[in-house]
Amino acid sequence: MINRRQLIGGMTAAAIGGRWTLAQAAANPAYPRLRYERAVVIDALGGLGEFNPDAPDDAPLSARGLADARESGVTVINFTINEVGNGPNKFMAAVKNIAGLEHELLLHPDALMKILRGPDIQAAKASKRLGIVYGCQDTTMLEADLKNLSVFADLGVRIAQPTYNVRNLMGDGCIEKADGGLSKMGYDFIAEMNRLKLLLDLSHAGPRTIAEGIAACKAPMAITHTACRALVDLPRNTRDSELRALADRGGVVGIYFMPFLRESGQPHAEDLIRHIEHAANVCGEDHVGLGTDGSISGVPLTDTYRAYFRKDVEARKKAGYGAPGESADVLTIVPEYNEPARFARLANDLTNRGWSNTRVDKLLGANFARLFAEVWDAP
Repeated sequence: MINRRQLIGGMTAAAIGGRWTLAQAAANPAYPRLRYERAVVIDALGGLGEFNPDAPDDAPLSARGLADARESGVTVINFTINEVGNGPNKFMAAVKNIAGLEHELLLHPDALMKILRGPDIQAAKASKRLGIVYGCQDTTMLEADLKNLSVFADLGVRIAQPTYNVRNLMGDGCIEKADGGLSKMGYDFIAEMNRLKLLLDLSHAGPRTIAEGIAACKAPMAITHTACRALVDLPRNTRDSELRALADRGGVVGIYFMPFLRESGQPHAEDLIRHIEHAANVCGEDHVGLGTDGSISGVPLTDTYRAYFRKDVEARKKAGYGAPGESADVLTIVPEYNEPARFARLANDLTNRGWSNTRVDKLLGANFARLFAEVWDAP
């Protein structure tokens, strides 16, 4: 597995209330199944694979993980290839992860496809393959040398964040109390991102870093996975002022399926939808998408998984980059959507609330597809 927190699936995964499949969409026709099958569906921060605590970190993708990807109807995921946080050997760790993904692409050319340009998204859709965008959360894999950004671009990276929760050489993450914004190197990083036609992702950044990043970037940018701080005042969520500024510059925000959707306790469908609708009201329907920060497969609601998850939360806190709102007792899922077909189910739920089919199409992936093409294929 490339990144255990991103590659958490579930061979026995089941949502509360039972696993829901695309076949059931025909019995819930609020958002037509055929429309979903034709839609471009993008998870702006996602993963794939199945949860197996006994498997090594570099275990290959399983048949079930690939089957879940097909069942999901997801066209493209932004897949994290680096290890987050400050520390040594980040460059080689990211290169090794890319090598692992390249091996999976060679093994499964009928199921997986690397995404480098806007037209690749439509090619993945037409061929019914899952498109994988290589993304970086954090810049520590550059090891203080911005020339390394060109190396990762040549290897296929198309999205990168300057920070991940804490302070690094680029600036302050969202849990830094000082909120010092971008460093000089951070501004140089954004200029290099623009030169290389890579998408700037301001997720996990502090409010000032986000504001300064939006102002400095010459191209539209993203916050691929966040929620609305006006609804839940936690550092990982984003203020309305930055959401408006992002939209004004042509960017797109992805709403995640994470504990930060509520002050405490397990978030549910109503919490997710509340954030989606608030973001759409603030940004406009052309500037909101989805970035689950989770696996296509979902997670098994078992004692074994909960014990693994508890260790992961404790490890993040010990490493210093766990965020307020993370809890060993609150899984990083929305239980009603803890299955491969989560986006189809969400589309039905939103349509039943009065969303038009066109508006749902934009949320599912059309907005991010437009943004990706605009940045990557710029003249």
